[in-house]
Amino acid sequence: MAHLRWHKGGDAELLALDGERLVVRSTVASAPGSRLEGTLSTGGAVRLKVHRCRRVEASFEIEGRLLDVTREARAELAALVPAAR
Repeated sequence: MAHLRWHKGGDAELLALDGERLVVRSTVASAPGSRLEGTLSTGGAVRLKVHRCRRVEASFEIEGRLLDVTREARAELAALVPAAR
């Protein structure tokens, strides 16, 4: 189930959110230091500065820091986080 659609193509599922730190499983890779921009399924904007990207099976696990996130977008992200990983 895709929670985010990246502007550069591909999508991602939210795995964890801890303050400003976000972990997603993405269909596309992104190099450390790069910035990803995407849209939540509800239409909210998300920007992420990538800290780590590693291949996991047929997808990529991306860890990064949220940039310019609004309270509304943070609440939407928190609601999408699975209860247990």
